[in-house]
Amino acid sequence: MQWMGKLVGAYLGFVAAGPVGSLLGILVGHQFDLGIFHRLVTGTRPSFHSQKTQQLFFEISFATMGRIAKIDGRVSEEEVRAARRIMSAMRLTPEQVDEAIKYFTAGKREAYPIKERIQDLHAIIGNQRVLARAFVEIQVQALIAAGSIRETQRNLLSEVARGLGIGKIELAQIEVLVRSQFNRASGRSGGVSLEEAYQVLGVPSGATDKEIKTAYRRLMNQHHPDKLVARGLPKSMTEVAEKKTQEIRAAYEHIKRQRNIK
Repeated sequence: MQWMGKLVGAYLGFVAAGPVGSLLGILVGHQFDLGIFHRLVTGTRPSFHSQKTQQLFFEISFATMGRIAKIDGRVSEEEVRAARRIMSAMRLTPEQVDEAIKYFTAGKREAYPIKERIQDLHAIIGNQRVLARAFVEIQVQALIAAGSIRETQRNLLSEVARGLGIGKIELAQIEVLVRSQFNRASGRSGGVSLEEAYQVLGVPSGATDKEIKTAYRRLMNQHHPDKLVARGLPKSMTEVAEKKTQEIRAAYEHIKRQRNIK
């Protein structure tokens, strides 16, 4: 199934640059789907294992989306529209949309084994944290696009994230970054609060200046465009990576001003 690159590409583009970024991500992702990028990097065709990973990622992404939407007993029209917008952003074929809807519907059932399926996903993606984070950010994107996140949804989202090795602090970072980008893309007021700025850096408000500087440098190092390209990010997506570092830098500058850090 040729969709995984578009899914992750659309997610990366949206988080970093809103709907326009999604289009860029989809174009790059399409090359991934065709196996072009994989062959350039490894000199081989995508393996059966990678195809299995793609299928499982696709299935569990939409099933989890359905389970989170239905966790309190109802699925709102906004949640359905949010799921549809994600499918549209991924530019799925009609057949793929039918599959996504099938998985979303399956996930809505109370008997859907969400914990077991997350364990299955974790087992197959292993230590590929970019995939684990992308999975969680897709869920957060759907929730934020649908409106407010209900407590029951947040609890299940936390369980899902924990099952993929993502803790509360990183989940809070993800939500702040996605919400900030969503607000900017929607034309709403930008900027993060001081509390959110600490969350972006993944440090408590009581952290020392040295701890804050260390966290900032670590995040900037992890998201530096040149380093990401070296790890496999196509050069055409460096602008996307740069926009993400801007969010991190803005949070750090906010804290610096409040603390008068030199």
